[in-house]
Amino acid sequence: MKTIFITGASTGLGKTAAKLFQSRGWNVIATMRNPETATELSQLENVTLLPLDVTNLEQIHETVKKALEISDIDVVFNNAGYGLIGPLEALNDDQILRQIDTNLVGVIRVTKAFIPYFREKGQGMFISTTSIGGLIAFPLGSTYHATKWALEGWSESLAFELNTFGIDVKTVSPGGIKTDFISRSLDMATQPEYEPMINKMFSNTEAMMEGASEPEVIAEVVYEAATDGKKQLRYVAGEDAKALYAQRLEVGAEAFREAFGKQFI
Repeated sequence: MKTIFITGASTGLGKTAAKLFQSRGWNVIATMRNPETATELSQLENVTLLPLDVTNLEQIHETVKKALEISDIDVVFNNAGYGLIGPLEALNDDQILRQIDTNLVGVIRVTKAFIPYFREKGQGMFISTTSIGGLIAFPLGSTYHATKWALEGWSESLAFELNTFGIDVKTVSPGGIKTDFISRSLDMATQPEYEPMINKMFSNTEAMMEGASEPEVIAEVVYEAATDGKKQLRYVAGEDAKALYAQRLEVGAEAFREAFGKQFI
């Protein structure tokens, strides 16, 4: 029986992926900041809950050590993250640092903690949730996009050095997901000069979310990445994300950016 270690498993895609892998006969180590709240996952067979705040380096080391004592691990799914939206001018330093610590540094640290184990074993896989926002950019998300684009480049480089040890590195880039991400995992900042752009962006985002995928659809792509045996790096997930990314590749980055921006500004 294979085992997957998941970060950010309390809600949304992380929770859905935990349930899917469990239903397919995997052991699941589901981590989150407050595991005592995960009543649904706690009732499932072969699911272990562990505390993990990915911004806490000491806790990362403790939880990874504990996880490896519980089970051999085959796949690490770096899923913890949230969105920070707003003009850069309006963001305070704490918001910027928290976004980078959670979405980027946390992923790097969790991954680094598992590398020696996978290297000695001669196999293993890291899958990270990036976003269609790691491949294209929306207005007013500069720091969020900084983390997601960084993860894409980091993963591509990391794959070169880890593939030689039998370790796979993959990214899953979802478009919109029909979860409570916007109400639960969104931090916002604004100031009056940017209000027209913010209002237009949100009205457009609401329209775009009509094409969003159910979390189960994205979780299936995570499962595909974990089990298809391919050396593929990127998995664009959801019809909305696939359409946008295909359009960017077809017309080129500059033409796409110009046309895309007109919807929002």
